[in-house]
Amino acid sequence: MRDRPRIFDDMSGLAGGAFSALTGLREELKALVQNRVDEFLARLEVVRREEFDAMVQMASHSRMETERLARQVKLLEERLKAAEPHGSAPSKKKPASP
Repeated sequence: MRDRPRIFDDMSGLAGGAFSALTGLREELKALVQNRVDEFLARLEVVRREEFDAMVQMASHSRMETERLARQVKLLEERLKAAEPHGSAPSKKKPASP
C-alpha cells in the first residue's frame, strides 16, 4: 500500500504558508488602520475614553474636596461668630500712619 501522495503534503504546506501570510497581513493592516484612526482623532482633538474617565474622576474628587472645604469654612465662621461678643463686629482698624 502506498503512502499519501506528495501533492497533498505540498498543498498542505502551501495552505499553511498562505494562512501565516494572511495572519501577518491582517495584523499589519490592523496596526495601519489603528495608526490612521489615531492620527485622525488627534487632528480632531478628540480625547480617548480612558483620558475622559480620568478627568471625570479628577473633577469628582475636586468637587468633593471643594464641598468639604466649604463646610469647614462655614464651621470656622460659626465658631468665630460664637466667640465674638454679642453685637460687635470684628474691628477693621487701620494702623496709625507714622
